[in-house]
Amino acid sequence: MSATDEKNQYDIGGAESSTHGIKDIVHDRGNAVGEAADLYGDVETAEQYGYVQRGLKSRHIQFIALGGTIGTGLFLGIAGAFAHAGPLSVLLGYTITGVAVFGMMQCLGEMATWLPLPGALPQYCARYTDPALGFAVGWNNWYQSAITLCAEISAASLVIGYWDQEGKISPAVWISIILVIIIALNIFAVGIYGEAEFIFASVKIITILGLLIVAFVIMLGGAPDHDRRGFRYWKEGAMKEYVGTGATGRFTGLWSTLVNAAFSYGGVEMVAVAAGEAANPRKNIPKAVRRVFWRILFFYVLGTFMIGVTVSSNDPALTNANAKGAQSSPWVIAMKNAGIPVLPHIINAVILTSATSSGNAFLYSGSRYMFALAQNSQAPKFLLKCSKTGVPLYCVLVTASIGLLTYMSVSTGANTVFLWFQNLTTIAQLFTWCSICYTYTRFHAALIAQGVERDTLIFKSKWQPYTAWIAFVYFGLIIIFNGFKVFTETKGGWGSSELTDFFTAYVGVPIFVILYVFWKVFKRTKFVNPAEADIWSGKAALDAEVWPEQIPRNALEKFWFWLC
Repeated sequence: MSATDEKNQYDIGGAESSTHGIKDIVHDRGNAVGEAADLYGDVETAEQYGYVQRGLKSRHIQFIALGGTIGTGLFLGIAGAFAHAGPLSVLLGYTITGVAVFGMMQCLGEMATWLPLPGALPQYCARYTDPALGFAVGWNNWYQSAITLCAEISAASLVIGYWDQEGKISPAVWISIILVIIIALNIFAVGIYGEAEFIFASVKIITILGLLIVAFVIMLGGAPDHDRRGFRYWKEGAMKEYVGTGATGRFTGLWSTLVNAAFSYGGVEMVAVAAGEAANPRKNIPKAVRRVFWRILFFYVLGTFMIGVTVSSNDPALTNANAKGAQSSPWVIAMKNAGIPVLPHIINAVILTSATSSGNAFLYSGSRYMFALAQNSQAPKFLLKCSKTGVPLYCVLVTASIGLLTYMSVSTGANTVFLWFQNLTTIAQLFTWCSICYTYTRFHAALIAQGVERDTLIFKSKWQPYTAWIAFVYFGLIIIFNGFKVFTETKGGWGSSELTDFFTAYVGVPIFVILYVFWKVFKRTKFVNPAEADIWSGKAALDAEVWPEQIPRNALEKFWFWLC
């Protein structure tokens, strides 16, 4: 059956017809069996394996979008980039990358609103571009989420060292405790994960707001040291030379911040991963995506600016290899230098909750990517097994098992392992964003080929497909040149340090290529013709759902509904 005939069948029969031969999809509004059956091909299969449930409320989705990506990158990872490149370079790097990320999220928001699926990205790639790309993206995203889980747990154990300067307690103890907590938040019900992220995100948002206010006060001389800093630190070197001298050195300094910014923004697409388990996704997903711009502008751009006016990029504490926990965080350094002794402990505690929150979120997203692969028949079918509360149990446990790699921190050092994981996950993240942008161009073409007017879409992204192509090229350039520094170190040949840097910078490239070529050759897949792309399967059951509209009764409820 052609895609056009399939579309017509949906239009005529609604939720009662399907290209997979479903005779009677469950008509209960919001019933997850109907959606699962529409994807699997029959109700019996859906009931055999179980199915995810839409247990994430509006406030869960909004706070996952608001605070889900505020992790160790903004608190800890930014220190090295700031020391190497200077305040203006970091501000420009985060701003430029933020614009590209916003463009990518516009692409993803349109696809996720059209068809919100659990672990949606590999399914979109397989349906609209090439099943081999869906396979590569799915496993790449799963590995990226699993390794980021390790990075965040490693960061959390590093942060705890702030209160254990003598190292009396082994990091393995903290790694075990954090890993158990994260698994517990994911294993019982998606609503528990949502509540945990709501609380974590609330703490992070309040902390960021507080830090911005305190930094503004320090800048104007209102701290205990009464030192009016203004733009003093920019005069020391707004754009520092990193590799090379003069204009070349300043440019490479700016370029070095782009990779760091990409790590900090990592996970911004998580709201689309949660779309398959979101209540009223046609309302809540566009709402969350539209707020990405303001989140980027407020948290990251304004945050990097305030760091630049309160801390000198020449402060040795920024690059202190022996620093414990948040001692190398520019926020903590700013507080200490301004004579505010209590805040560093508070910031350290928040960084700890941020790392735990991000680990929690990446275990969730990794398990849903694996679940999506199983739905695409690109992973073992037993992974489809869900609990009665709609949690894909085996996917959670398999993904969590990768977290055991974090125990490398015990022998190698948490800070070193954190930097390894940071580099590894950044390239995997960039491949994900490139795939989203390219897949959107195919989705855009499929809508046109199958007669769907974009003006009728609930969420219509801006300036397409140009936005998608520009973001795609930008992320691709970072992948190619992210390890440029290692090629400048030629004196006496490469040592173990240079080989390690090269490996962590580029190992993600062959991993992605091998995954794609393997499935391409093994299954002999072909690029999807836009006129035949499957943009309809699973849509009928979702279209049949009706979500009651909540009407605010007073000003407080009106504000809450706007926020959430």
